[in-house]
Formats: sequence, structure tokens, C-alpha cells
Amino acid sequence: MKALKTTAIKTLAALAAASALSWPLAAAAGELRFWTWRNEDKAAYAEFFKDFNKQHPDVKITFEAFEPQNYPTVLSTAMAGDKGPDVMMVRAYGAFEAVARPGYLLELNESNVPGLTKLPEPALKGQTLRADGKIYAVPFATQTMLIIYNTEIFARVGVKPPETWDELLEVSKKLKAAGIIPFANGTATAWQNETLVSALLSSQIGKQFEADIVSGKADFTDKRFVDALGRLQDLAKADYLSPSFSGIDYPSSQQLFSSGAAAMFAGGSFELAPFLKSNPALKMDVFASPVLKKGDERLVGIFLDGGYAVNAKSANKEDGLKLMRYFASKEYGEKFANTLGNLSPIPGVTFTDPMLKKVADLNKSSMSYMMAVHFRYQEPSGSVLLQSGVQKMLAGKATPAETGADITKGIATYYAPFKK
Repeated sequence: MKALKTTAIKTLAALAAASALSWPLAAAAGELRFWTWRNEDKAAYAEFFKDFNKQHPDVKITFEAFEPQNYPTVLSTAMAGDKGPDVMMVRAYGAFEAVARPGYLLELNESNVPGLTKLPEPALKGQTLRADGKIYAVPFATQTMLIIYNTEIFARVGVKPPETWDELLEVSKKLKAAGIIPFANGTATAWQNETLVSALLSSQIGKQFEADIVSGKADFTDKRFVDALGRLQDLAKADYLSPSFSGIDYPSSQQLFSSGAAAMFAGGSFELAPFLKSNPALKMDVFASPVLKKGDERLVGIFLDGGYAVNAKSANKEDGLKLMRYFASKEYGEKFANTLGNLSPIPGVTFTDPMLKKVADLNKSSMSYMMAVHFRYQEPSGSVLLQSGVQKMLAGKATPAETGADITKGIATYYAPFKK
């Protein structure tokens, strides 16, 4: 069955790539082909492009979306064959470098996109090629890892958002006693295990640990990391995750929360809009990961979602740059954020949604979504190691210490500081 599924996925990817290569070598003058993996945002982009056309009425933009899991293959194949789009959405960090490193993307700087370098450094880092230190895409959104909770359930049970880990355990105990699932999260979908670590444990892991990892002063066998994993394991052992959590996938976890069966969801700010779409009556709020003891700094994990780039071989680069300048504007940042419910990294953007405002405020005390930001550039990916390690640990097949050691061993194959 697994072999059949793998074959089917490969076949779909090949068909998608073939479809991409059916595009003409170049668009007509004044026409931009825009590629993305977000078909669900098509109506929003139609409005964004309409707004852009008020200043540039002669530029026609064609929107084309591909399946998210196939998009990297489709894009790379098309770009390698000189049949890629004129402008495109690209991922961040390691996935971004896979497209930028071969020279497929046009360099962006202050001269062709004024104001670009005024964007926050963490956002620009995700669209900067490490080999040359140059920027190749305009960041479009940052995501925040935190805990989302149902305010009506909390009020009914008589609990408040916890500040400390012990308070979180006490809240979870009361929710369970009231017949409510404390956390909707399951672990069957691998990437959700990385989410659990960042959303729940960032405050305990801490910014100093991240700095020590980057400088090579520590690795993932460090007590700060291992002890935090141990507390996550305790949460699972207490049955505070979804029932039979090891078999609960991501869509099922989302349904448990949006339906009101579960009181909390450890996830990202990108969950907020889908939850409301699924259940418009849902009353939600958010809080940062609990600290170990009062007085410690509370942190959320943040990462760049992706950016907009121009094909270096496009015949319509100048029109592409016009669109990049629009994407980098405060005007666009506000439209993007308040239409799609995502945080724009563009300075000065005003959020009309109270929830976005709160997330933006939480971002003032943050650390990075570590594996994505630092260890997705080579194989084995730090994210894959963490995801599989936590999945195994929560299933009772590894200790926190063993998990930390396995992660360190995998990353040490390419990360010099861990080789000593």
C-alpha cells in the first residue's frame, strides 16, 4: 500500500511538472505569469492585482496555482528548462536556496526595490542566499508558533490562560475532568511534532539556548532542551493530547479544536483564519508558551513563510520589478494581512483584526522556529530529525535524552560544531 501511495505521488508530481513545461518560453510583453502553491488565495490575489493595475494598467498578471507538495518539483523543473513563470512565490530558508542557488532568481536590492532592506532582518534572512549574502525575494508573511484556546470553554470550566508550565498542567487536568480534551493535537502528521516543540516549549528552551546552538557552544543533548522534551512527554503521558494521539492526523486535530471538542491547539498563527472559516462562531484567543517559573521571559517561535521573486531570465523583468515594489509597499502589506489573516513583516502595517494585533505584540518576545531557520539547508534536515524523534519519543519508544542525541548525531554529519 505504501509503495502504491509513493508511486502515485511521484506520478502526480511528474504530471504536474510536465504541465509546467507546457508553458511558452516567455510571456507576451506586458504580461506576467505568477505561480504559487496557494490556490485557496486566488480570489484575494485577483483583488491585489486589481489594486496593482490602478498604477500599472498595462501589466496583465496570470495566476497559476499548483499542489503544495508538488510545487517545489514543478517550479525547479520549469526553471531549469527556461520555461518558468515571470514572478513566483518561493519558500524560505533551505527550500528557498534550492531555487536561488542555481541562479534562477533576480537579485533584489534597494535600487530596484526601494525600502526592501528596511524589512526586519529575520524576515530578510529567509530570502537571502548564504553563498553571496544577496536578497532574491520580497518576504510576504511571518508565522508565529503559540497556543490557541477556546475562550468559551475556558470561561465555562473556570480556568484562565496559564503563565507557567505547572499552571498549564493544572488547567489541562481541570479540562479533562470536565470531559473536554485539553489539546487537540495528534502526532500522526510528522510536522505537527515540530509544531508542538516550538508552540509549547519555546519559553523553556530559550533564546540563549538557540544562540549557543548557533555558536556551537551547545548541541541538542543540552539539559535545557532535553528537560523541555521531558515535560512534553509528561503532557502526553497524562493524556492531555487528543485521545489515541499517535493515530490522529493534522486535519483531525483541526476538527477537534474547531468543533469545540478540544480546548487548546498548539500551532501557528496561520491556523486562526482556517479555524474561523470552519466555525465562524468559534471564540478564540492566544497565549505564548508557558515559562518554567514566573519571571522567566515568555517566548513564541517565529519563522518566515516565504517570499515573492522574479525569474532572472524573464523577458518582462521590469514589469516583474514593478510588482515586487508593490509587494514591498506598506499599502500591500496591509491588504495582504487584513485580507488573508497573516502577519506581514513590512514595517508600519496596521492590523484591523484584534487577533493579529495580539500575535504581533507577542512577536516582540520571540525566538526562531529553530530547525526551519537554522537546519533545513542540508540532509538530514533538522526538522525531519526533530519530527521523527519527537514522534518516536511520545510513542514511548525513546527517551528525551536519546531523542536529543539522535538529533545531534544527524546534524553532526554536516554541522562542524557538532562533530567535536
